[in-house]
Amino acid sequence: MNFTDDRYYLSLAAAFVRGRILEAPRFSDAELLNWGYTQGLRLHKFKRTSELPRVRRVQGLLRGLLQPNGDLLDIGSGRGVFLWPLLDAWPDLRVTAVDRDERRVRDLQAVTEGGIVRLTALQADAESLTLPTKSKDIVTMLEVLEHLDRPEAALKCAMTIARQAVILSVPSREDNNPEHIHLFNEVRLRAMLTGARRVTVEYVLNHIIVLALL
Repeated sequence: MNFTDDRYYLSLAAAFVRGRILEAPRFSDAELLNWGYTQGLRLHKFKRTSELPRVRRVQGLLRGLLQPNGDLLDIGSGRGVFLWPLLDAWPDLRVTAVDRDERRVRDLQAVTEGGIVRLTALQADAESLTLPTKSKDIVTMLEVLEHLDRPEAALKCAMTIARQAVILSVPSREDNNPEHIHLFNEVRLRAMLTGARRVTVEYVLNHIIVLALL
């Protein structure tokens, strides 16, 4: 396989290999990924996604918000489409990643155990998070609300936990994903963010991106 830094988040993927196979050889990151691939590890999730329009736009919003040594809660981290470029772009940022899928949380924890100690992974439901009030600078919920039975409850939790801002994204049109049980529009999203100091809504290639300042 051609594991190069321009195609993969090499340091994060290498941490995943080390976390999953604790006696991994002392190879370079690229060599370690090739070795991990031969051991049956699925590494496609670490392909670079920072050029996706919605990822670029969220990163642009974060550049105006994140403080040095800040912390961020990413709800619904999934396979890391947003998480890996976030960790790659801000090497000092402390990130708590939450997902309800046990297998995905184990993969996230492997990255931490493999050396990315500023990443903390938790298994939890977005609708019932119990993190302390105002405990994170920023909360992101990207491609999450459309999956949830109670999106209003989940967003209320996020707004309670965030000190500074909540950033979310949702599809702007219907698609064929059977796991998408809601289709949001700007009116509904603004109504769900009652209490925010300021709400900005943008449209980026089939997605709605919302910044709520608290």
